Amino acid sequence: MTSWLVYTRQECSLCETLLAELATALGPAAADVQVVDITDDPELERRYGRRLPVLLADGEFLCEYRLDHARLTPYL
Repeated sequence: MTSWLVYTRQECSLCETLLAELATALGPAAADVQVVDITDDPELERRYGRRLPVLLADGEFLCEYRLDHARLTPYL
């Protein structure tokens, strides 16, 4: 089973869009997506800043800003 992680921040419309598209793509497995708000983590803020959202699958970078369906497909 794939481990999904999305780095986000509050009031981020791109984050909301990516999460909605990911939920559609994953179906029931979307319940297992870990969502991390980077706002209160200085290290994550330094690493990702405004490059949000960021999607990782099994710890591997898949995409940022918009859901990359081509890179997502092999994990489905």
